[in-house]
Amino acid sequence: MEAALKSQVLKKTNIPCLYRSADSGIFYGIFTRKGDQVKKSLKTTDKELARRRLEALRQKVARLNTKVGKAILFVDFAKRWLDTVGGGMKRSSRVRREAAINAVRPYFTNTVRAIDKSQVDTWAASRNKTASARTFNIERETLIQILDYALREGLILENPARVAERRKQHQAKIVIPTKAQFKTLLDTLRQSDVRYHEAADLCELLAYSGCRLGEATAMTWGEVNLELKNFTITGGEYGTKNHEARTIPLFPALEEFLLRLQASLAKPPEPTDRIVQIDNAKKAITSACETAKLPHFHHHTLRHFFCSNAIEAGIDFKTIAGWLGHKGGGLLVAKTYGHLRDEHSAAMAKRMNWGASTAEPANVVPMAAKA
Repeated sequence: MEAALKSQVLKKTNIPCLYRSADSGIFYGIFTRKGDQVKKSLKTTDKELARRRLEALRQKVARLNTKVGKAILFVDFAKRWLDTVGGGMKRSSRVRREAAINAVRPYFTNTVRAIDKSQVDTWAASRNKTASARTFNIERETLIQILDYALREGLILENPARVAERRKQHQAKIVIPTKAQFKTLLDTLRQSDVRYHEAADLCELLAYSGCRLGEATAMTWGEVNLELKNFTITGGEYGTKNHEARTIPLFPALEEFLLRLQASLAKPPEPTDRIVQIDNAKKAITSACETAKLPHFHHHTLRHFFCSNAIEAGIDFKTIAGWLGHKGGGLLVAKTYGHLRDEHSAAMAKRMNWGASTAEPANVVPMAAKA
């Protein structure tokens, strides 16, 4: 911006601190505050509008915390932001934000106050070449949130990160195991090293409950009510994705699995004991898929498997959404899994293969005609 100002002639007006470009006619505000010069385009050729924008600019600058803004580096301010908002984040979300900050920090080595559009453009041009769309968008969102926080703290006048455009992300194709593939996965895990037996237990818990990974691994025996035939999903220490616990029915397959698992234990579990003791089964699932020549499944694949079975059973989207912990009354479920219902409906429609010329089966006795 300053380079642009130097390349053109600015003429004074009869309003203090208001200048006009001799070339474009656009008005600029130029004034000093506590020894610092402020130069900014007011983005208008209308003098009265420029006067009002100049006054608004002066008020914004008056609120700037120039002492802190000059001193604090971006990396230090990013840490402050994360410490402020991170308490309400899930562990995975915080890890994602930390990774994003580490990725953008080489591009913003100066103070928060000194960050400008050119630095954002340099970061965006570089990361567009090397990062996936999803990674780029997470970094962009993190950068915007950090600088929005700086804006609220009075360290900067505007957020230059908002000029970066979000990249379009291609929706990954959902991979859903068949029932035969799911059984093969479990058999392969249980026939492998004994360490993989717990991985099989986790896979069953995910597939029969519809839980997210963190929800399933945090589930305790005390959250299962075998008498009332329901269970509560709290997410443990980090909570659920929407920070709300939900109580849902104890599905028959899940109940059978829990009873079988409970019977295999050396002693009755305490209410605070976790149902599965491992935090993930990523390595075990990958190994089993390679061994059994299955598609590459992962933890969330089993949540898709749960949804697929629910849809095939004729469960409506709103009910499934409640089980999954989705907001929106089933719209997200319909958007994500609606094609499965179409496929299931088409498969069921093929069974309607009768017509006027279709012969009655031999064991069907025609009804007597009414008198």
